[in-house]
Amino acid sequence: MLQQTITEVVRGGLIVSCQAPPDSPLAAPEIIKAMAQAAVLRGAVAVRINTPEHIRAVRQGVNVPIIGLWKQVLPETPVYITPRFADAMAVAAAGADVIALDATERSRPEPLAPLIERIHTELGKLVMADIDSVASAAAAVSAGADWVATTLFGYTEATAAETPPSWELLTALVQTLSVPILCEGGIASPAMAAKALALGAHAVVVGTAITGIDRQVEVYRQALRSE
Repeated sequence: MLQQTITEVVRGGLIVSCQAPPDSPLAAPEIIKAMAQAAVLRGAVAVRINTPEHIRAVRQGVNVPIIGLWKQVLPETPVYITPRFADAMAVAAAGADVIALDATERSRPEPLAPLIERIHTELGKLVMADIDSVASAAAAVSAGADWVATTLFGYTEATAAETPPSWELLTALVQTLSVPILCEGGIASPAMAAKALALGAHAVVVGTAITGIDRQVEVYRQALRSE
């Protein structure tokens, strides 16, 4: 699928993140594939999938764009979303159309700009930069990122005290950057997703509120225990 076509396909649409904790029964590739198929059947314009194994399974079941990533916990860096070119290469080989990676301004195993350049030139894939601030978003765009997503707001050391989504961050990104801005993180209702689009988001990514059974059960259980 042509890069510009992918960007247009997802415009104004819902992207569903189909993931599960490694220790969950839902983490079986066939179940992740079924989640993705159900999401697409009901109108998702794309899916976001973690690990090459899951991407390969999902690629066999859907014909919409796959935003692929590979979460890797490395001892020398807090960056864990597709931190190295080798990870991006594995994600691309598995069938992803877009490579999502951590583009926050934290210490990383490989410099961001050369990483994005290699993804473009050697893999021929779009890059979705997961950021946590206007500064990291601007740096990611300068480094060559094709899309910017608010994925990591609230999940980095600098933003840990904040609760996503940040409408202020989304608005600032839309107003200051020329690339598509995707709203991801903390979208817990259809009304919130609609608000993100109204504020100028190119598309909206929803995960936990739709596919996060493990996390949703934990939240309900905790609420009931607190009563």
